[in-house]
Amino acid sequence: MAKRSVAQLIAEALARSGVQWAFTVPGESFLGLLEALPAAGISVVATRHEGGAAFMAEAVGQLTGKPAAVLGTRAVGAANMSIGIHTARQNSTPMVALVGQVKRRYLGREAFQETDLVASFGRLAKWAAQMDDAADAARMMGDALSAMLSGRPGPVLLSVPEDVLAETVTVGDKAMAGVAAARPAPPEPSSVKAVVDLLAEAKRPAILAGGGVNAAGARDALVRLSEQLEVPVFAAWRRPTVFPNDHAHYLGMTGYGAPATALPRLREADALLVVGSRLSEVATFEYRIPARTTPWAHVDAEPGATVVRGRRKPAVAVAADARDFLEAAVQMTADYSAPRERVSALALDHQAYLDASTLDEGAEWRGPGVHPGRAITTLQKVLAPDAILTTDAGNFALWPARGFRFGRQSGFLGPTSGAMGYGLPAAIAASLCEPDRQVVALCGDGGVAMTMNELETAVRVGAKPTVLVFDNRRYGTIAMHQENEGRARTATELGSIDFAAVARACGAQGGRVARDVEFEPALRDALAADRPALLHIEMDPRWVSPDRFDSSKAGT
Repeated sequence: MAKRSVAQLIAEALARSGVQWAFTVPGESFLGLLEALPAAGISVVATRHEGGAAFMAEAVGQLTGKPAAVLGTRAVGAANMSIGIHTARQNSTPMVALVGQVKRRYLGREAFQETDLVASFGRLAKWAAQMDDAADAARMMGDALSAMLSGRPGPVLLSVPEDVLAETVTVGDKAMAGVAAARPAPPEPSSVKAVVDLLAEAKRPAILAGGGVNAAGARDALVRLSEQLEVPVFAAWRRPTVFPNDHAHYLGMTGYGAPATALPRLREADALLVVGSRLSEVATFEYRIPARTTPWAHVDAEPGATVVRGRRKPAVAVAADARDFLEAAVQMTADYSAPRERVSALALDHQAYLDASTLDEGAEWRGPGVHPGRAITTLQKVLAPDAILTTDAGNFALWPARGFRFGRQSGFLGPTSGAMGYGLPAAIAASLCEPDRQVVALCGDGGVAMTMNELETAVRVGAKPTVLVFDNRRYGTIAMHQENEGRARTATELGSIDFAAVARACGAQGGRVARDVEFEPALRDALAADRPALLHIEMDPRWVSPDRFDSSKAGT
């Protein structure tokens, strides 16, 4: 038995559960915890805004599978953190949000920056509670960490009154044991066989793979199953690294930016395996897949959680770790021989996907700014095979979603929440976790302006991301919706920001690219910089998407 403060207990519990990074804007309500984190071996990064801190913590969890912590003070800090908490929930990312609360004797008296943190911001998390009694600290930390890692992972929020952190408790080593993710039971062989039979007996089967495949480390098993059954694989939206994109069985990513071939091929499937995906609105093309006529199987940590609001239930639902299931299915299909017709059809499907996802066909671009598709093609050529890409929200992201090919070593981080401002903080976190890999953030001018203050954070902490800002001087996605619905262009036109100058003012390298021919040398120079680098890429606002160039609008 040993005495320690509650702040020390929390820090040690985090460290024993795999937390290596904590991101914060410091506040007076959790000074003891700030002091305890480094002592427990956790690196603390001070950011310029709690939203950036929360995005960084989410990115660490998404990239490494290990939770990170974000800390903020009272209502104001929690409010800023909330965008990252929501993103972690949407991304199924483990993350610990710790919020310093007012002293217990002030609760309910409209104290400075007080609010009910659990009832408000806690609703965005998977689990939330307030630690009102120091004697419950060890149990409550165990409950929080277990909830974070069990089933579908997600963020948890713990509100801790300032005076509780300073109290001393006596806790045994057993009570301080770290919490690890509880692996679900192996799938029943009969359930695996039912899924295998569904795919094997179909003429036009398909697999839709989501983030659970990456979380389980199951990509290689998915490749083997696809090869043995001769079944094509689609990646769910913003999960492009679940399957090597240069594989002959890959047919693209669903959702925004998907090639035109994706939805028709999925809807005509006569058998569909959904593995490691919660079937979100975007990933399913507004819930149009699985089609009503398609028999389908769902393999997921919580397969029943997404069968809601009238969606037809799967023929087979398997609650299992994706790797456990896929490895069992691989063993079961070792002697399977696919019909020749399926092999031939798959080759045609793949060629159709390649044709539909090429970004820079056609005549030389002579308009103002950089051709966004050719920028992505150049990026593909220049980047190292193990580079990590992060993306923000915005129409610029349709080009990499359509045409960037992620290989076996590639990394990707993106918000399925659609949150703007994610790309730069995520790239900073990725660079801290993987300092020897190239990290490139793809951002729009609207999104990067929301978190560009974190460039100073990157410089200060030694992160070295390269940031590409596609600038069309508007909130392009919303402007597109306005035009599609015949509405006035209200509040979507933006002024000019010299993002390269902002980068230089923060101590980073900054450059501007106005023509296609300038992009590759500027990109190579930015990647070679031994510090953060930003390229301000001029983009003709008439580029709406890879499928739409609005020639009726002015090109400036």
